[in-house]
Amino acid sequence: MKLRNLLALLIVASVVGCKAPPPKMTDDTLVTSEVNGVTLTHRYAVSAPTEFTPVDASYRALYPGYIMSKPDFGGKVISQLESGGTYTVLGQVEHNWLAVAEQDKDQLIGYVPLRALVKSELYAQTLKSDRPRPKRAAKKSTCVSIDSASKACQNANSGTWIID
Repeated sequence: MKLRNLLALLIVASVVGCKAPPPKMTDDTLVTSEVNGVTLTHRYAVSAPTEFTPVDASYRALYPGYIMSKPDFGGKVISQLESGGTYTVLGQVEHNWLAVAEQDKDQLIGYVPLRALVKSELYAQTLKSDRPRPKRAAKKSTCVSIDSASKACQNANSGTWIID
């Protein structure tokens, strides 16, 4: 009887001491990271930043740029920005890159350069100021022949007449 109890106790102790192996991490596994007191949720494929300054504002894409896995051009391409698409900027990270999430969501999807996005309220104004302006036609000067050797021309800017 004592031997049976001892054997049962050994089996229970050995089973309790066993741990299940940790789950295998894939690129789509969700992980959390804490940076500068802010908890970020992101896919395993996206690197956690080393610096983070919260922004939490709505931004729009100026051009169809790439969303990268880390805040520099050496990372993997995660997806692509849609030109004019709206994104939530979670914060600014190292190298003046922005940590972005899909619109109205809190999950970090990757990083984009600072110039790729502009605040939503400044989007229309930025596009308007960025368009090439048409060149103005040169003002024609009005010239009148005085005699066969000389002429008088009116300056288009000031309106004064100059005799040549």
